[in-house]
Amino acid sequence: MAALLLRYAGRQGLRSQFSPVFSLRNAVPMATTTCQRLEQFEEKNTRLNRPLSPHIKIYRWSLPMAMSISHRGTGVAMTAGVSLFGVAALLLPGDFASYLDLVKSLSLGPALIYSAKFALAFPLMYHTWNGIRHLAWDLGKGLKIPQVYQSAYIVLTLTLLSTAGLASL
Repeated sequence: MAALLLRYAGRQGLRSQFSPVFSLRNAVPMATTTCQRLEQFEEKNTRLNRPLSPHIKIYRWSLPMAMSISHRGTGVAMTAGVSLFGVAALLLPGDFASYLDLVKSLSLGPALIYSAKFALAFPLMYHTWNGIRHLAWDLGKGLKIPQVYQSAYIVLTLTLLSTAGLASL
C-alpha cells in the first residue's frame, strides 16, 4: 500500500504536496512476480528483434580469461580436497601411517607416483603463484595488457618448475 502511495505521489509531482488525500484510482499496479517481468522482458526483446547479451560463445578465449577461471577452479578443488581429506581422517579407521603402508605395499612404479605427486602439487603451486600475481594487481602493478600476458607466462613457468620440484621430493 505504501509503495502504491509513493508511486502515485511521484507521478503527481508537486501537486502531491498540496493535496493531503491521495487517490489510488489512477495508480498502475506493480508486476506481481519476477517470472512475469522476465517474460515481458523476453517478449519485448523478441518483438524488437534484439540480440541476446554477449555470451561465452561470443567471446574469444584469452590466456588471462582461462587463468582466471583456472584460479577459481583450483581454489574450489583444493578446498574440496582438504575438506574430504579431513572428513576421511575423522571417519575412517586407522591412522595415516597405516594408509601410507597400504600405498607402499601396492608397489606402484616411480612414474605413476611422480605423476600423482605432480597432480596433487600443481593446483597448490598454480593457485599460490597466481595469487601472488593478484596481490601485485591489488597494488596497482602490472595492469596493462602486455604486462598481464607477461605475468601470465611467468606464473605458468613458475608453476611448472615449482610443481616439478615438489613432485620430485
